[in-house]
Amino acid sequence: MLYRTQIQLTRTQFTALTAAAARRGEPMAAVIRGIGDELAARGGASDENRTRARALAAVGRFRSGRRDVSRRHEANLAEAIAAGIFESL
Repeated sequence: MLYRTQIQLTRTQFTALTAAAARRGEPMAAVIRGIGDELAARGGASDENRTRARALAAVGRFRSGRRDVSRRHEANLAEAIAAGIFESL
C-alpha cells in the first residue's frame, strides 16, 4: 500500500532530486521512495545516530602510549595537521 504525502523542499534539495531522477530516467517520487527504502533497510537509524554509536564504541579501545595527550592536545593537533594526517579524510 502506498501513502500519499506532500512535502516542501529547499531549492538545493529539489535540484538534487530532479537531477537524480533525470539520471535514472524515473520520476522524482521513485527516487524519494528509493531513499525511503534505504532508510528502512538500515532500521531507520540516522547517519548521526550511527556515527555517534561508532564513536562511543571506539572510546578507550586504543592507546597512544603517550601520557601527556590531554595536556598537549592543541600541540598534538597542530603537529598532525602539519604532517598532513587529515589530507586523506
